[in-house]
This record gives sequence, C-alpha cells and structure tokens, in this order.
Amino acid sequence: MTVWDVYELQRKGLLEEAYSTVRELYAVNKDRNTSLAMFWIAVDILAKRLHDHQYAEAQLILRALERMLPRVEDEDDRTRGAFDQCKAKVDEATNRKTSQAEKPDHLKMGIWGEELVVAYLREKGYVIMERDWHSGHRDIDIIARKDDCVVFVEVKTRRSAFFAAPETAVNYQKQRNLRRAINHYVKYRHIDCRFQFDIITVVGQPGDEHPDIQHLEDVDITRA
Repeated sequence: MTVWDVYELQRKGLLEEAYSTVRELYAVNKDRNTSLAMFWIAVDILAKRLHDHQYAEAQLILRALERMLPRVEDEDDRTRGAFDQCKAKVDEATNRKTSQAEKPDHLKMGIWGEELVVAYLREKGYVIMERDWHSGHRDIDIIARKDDCVVFVEVKTRRSAFFAAPETAVNYQKQRNLRRAINHYVKYRHIDCRFQFDIITVVGQPGDEHPDIQHLEDVDITRA
C-alpha cells in the first residue's frame, strides 16, 4: 500500500480502512507526503469519532494532530486552520457531553447499546465504516465490513426481554425503510461486493457488567 492508495480509500468513503493503512505507513515512514496523508485522514476520522460520540478517542486524535503540525504546516496555513477547526469541534463536543444527563432515558439506552455493539463488532474483527448513516428520514445504525462483505446492522436495546424480544421491533415498515436505505447506500458508495443485513440485540442497562448481546446474521428483509 502507498500514500496514493490511502487517498483512494478516502475517496471511496472507506475512512476506517484508509486510517488503518496510513497509520501503518506512518509508523515506518514520516516523510512529508506520508505525514500529510496521516494528517488529513486523521482530520476526517476525528470528525467521524465526534459524530459517533467517541469523545475520548477524538481527544487522542486531536493531540496526535498537534504533534504532527510541525511536519505538515504549509504556507497558506491550511493545516493549521484544519487543526484549529478540529480543536473547536472537540471543545464544543466536550461541552455538549456535560449535558448528556439531561437526555431522556430511552436515548441514553440507545447510545449505550450502540457503543456496546460497536465494541463487540470490533472485537470480532469488523471494521466500522459508518454510524447513524441517514438516507432522508431513514437511517442505518451501523455499517461495518468484514473480509469481503459489507454488513448493515440494526441495533435494538431493551432493559428486559420479558415482554418481547428486541428484534421484534424490526417490523414490516422498519424492514422496508431499511431495505430502501441499504439500496441507497450501495448505489451511493458504489458497493460491488457481497452485503447483508444483521440485527444485534442488547438486553440490559447502563452499569450492567454482563449485558446479553445476541447477533442475528444475514436476516432476510427482501420480502418487506
């Protein structure tokens, strides 16, 4: 892989793969071209981490960007300007985080469940490509990739499965909306490999040491 391969991954919207690749290149070669690629991919990843509510990781990336500045500063101050914008966004997100306690309980539950699922998928070897991707009023919770397959994930979180299993919330209307959103994404990103739809359920609540996570793979929603 070269720096130009990294930019091609970025152009295709495969930011996580671009970030993983450029970090490997940067670890062994910190010349100007590699440093610039590392810097600009990290800027995009920082924005993605903030979008995904991963504030601690965004802070780490911001500090890494600050360390890289002496190697990448240019005459028109583009890199300095990008760093300043990143810092402003991180500061804004950090301030916003302090108001999380004011969120309704069901939103807190949803965020908690989704964070668990992201960690679960990464542990299983998936690369997280998108979170909360929107197509009009329709959304996809998580889009991940493993090997040669893109996986569209719907996350359902419940305090208890006593009344109904969480996956039953993916009803006919929800399945139809998901199918349309998936079709839009496949065309938008020019996906030319295999893809599938999964449901991952989380039963528990914040503070539980061992919430129950169930992964339903390759769910058929073509009939919705």
